[in-house]
Amino acid sequence: MSREQQAVARARKAFETGRSKSLEYRILQLKNLQRLFTERQSAVSDAIKKDLNKSEVGTQLYETLGLEGELSLAIKKLKEWAAPRPVEKNLMTISDTVYVKPEPLGVVLIIGAWNYPWAVTIQPLIGAIAAGNAAVVKPSEVCVHTAKAMEDLLPLYIDKELYPVVTGGVPETQELLRQRFDHIFYTGNSMVGKLIMEAAAKHLTPVTLELGGKSPCYIDKDCDLSIACRRVAWGKYTNCGQTCIAPDYILCEPSIQDRVIEEVTKSIKEFYTDNPKTCPDYGRIINQRHFKRIMNMLEDSTIAEGGDNDESDSFIAPTILRDVKPEAKVMQEEIFGPLLPILPVNGLDEAIKFINKGEKPLALYVFSSDKKVIKRMTDETSSGGLLANDCLVHYSVSSLPFGGVGNSGMGCYHGKFSFDQLSHLRSCLIKQLKMEGVNSMRYPPHTLKKLGWARFFILNNVDLSWIGRRALLAVLAVVAAVVLQNYVL
Repeated sequence: MSREQQAVARARKAFETGRSKSLEYRILQLKNLQRLFTERQSAVSDAIKKDLNKSEVGTQLYETLGLEGELSLAIKKLKEWAAPRPVEKNLMTISDTVYVKPEPLGVVLIIGAWNYPWAVTIQPLIGAIAAGNAAVVKPSEVCVHTAKAMEDLLPLYIDKELYPVVTGGVPETQELLRQRFDHIFYTGNSMVGKLIMEAAAKHLTPVTLELGGKSPCYIDKDCDLSIACRRVAWGKYTNCGQTCIAPDYILCEPSIQDRVIEEVTKSIKEFYTDNPKTCPDYGRIINQRHFKRIMNMLEDSTIAEGGDNDESDSFIAPTILRDVKPEAKVMQEEIFGPLLPILPVNGLDEAIKFINKGEKPLALYVFSSDKKVIKRMTDETSSGGLLANDCLVHYSVSSLPFGGVGNSGMGCYHGKFSFDQLSHLRSCLIKQLKMEGVNSMRYPPHTLKKLGWARFFILNNVDLSWIGRRALLAVLAVVAAVVLQNYVL
């Protein structure tokens, strides 16, 4: 039996003991995770520094702070989330107990990404633990040091049988995908997403796919360009552009292109100094393969700012490209790097048309002081999320579902959405073996009279919350007597 098979089998066996279903046990595991980020922050930061050149403050800001918030929320709200959820009833089921009961799915596979290796791997794990599942955690092998840190640290804090960490590359992931899971949660690109879905289909396993795509950014000429461009520059060059919801390209009218370049350049210098290579807050490209891929995108476009690079250091400076054509190399795939192409368009109509010609993006950004522009962009396009006059920050709001649509993914998570995504919302109806007269209308022989009564009872959703239980039973007894008299006597 392979290492991957053993990990899945152990997780399944641990789940079958039932210990992950206890709310107290779930909360204990979540509190232990909280301790990990308090006690081992330096180990977490050191590994990410080696992988992506993120500073310790940057790691806390973009990786662990959000996880701390998610953990606090899950611990505080778990009893409420896991409680049975009463639903509206029709007259036919008015005396029954009808509710939705969240229950664990079983064993979940979580395949993390390398760009925010803790945030996008542990956040779904929080949801899996909160929902009472076992979970096999597969960190991205591209972040070598972080994967090792995760493998070493997680078993020290949380149940290592219920939540094993499996490291390795493509062969190990393929072996995991041959196993049977109750849900697969994958963060990464759409090409691999299709392979995940194909593997999941063999076992009819549901999937959550958090993918990416080319997230557009429309800058209207009617806005404060200085503020707009500062926010776009922050969204684009954070983590060296290696963010799934980074603004991928700018659409704007030709008349403001030079000003946009000027303002974004000003912000680059403000954030990362005149020499980003020596700035502790500017990251690096994850590896040589991605460095070459990004540099190759520059071939047929005009650099307006930046372009400096050093392959030996995996460094590419914040770069702006001007007058980019839709057929340019940089526009053929998600950039996932510090290149910001500007495509001139003749106003909002053309921008919307251009966006709708492509695949549905994970995020869509619009900057304008005109509410009508924002409304049209909201109404006439489709994307996983939409932000007006800012970038990235929707990811930090636990009450917003985070996820894609179409080519940018399926399913969503964060806060209660993570809990629901990794739960089975089971329909429950509890009836008593009494008042059989009310049921006479459904039993053969079927008549038009019975159909009329059934129509009345089933199609009327009445709010009887104001009526006491005894009074309700009395009313139902009368109704049952009437129905009985009509059908039986």
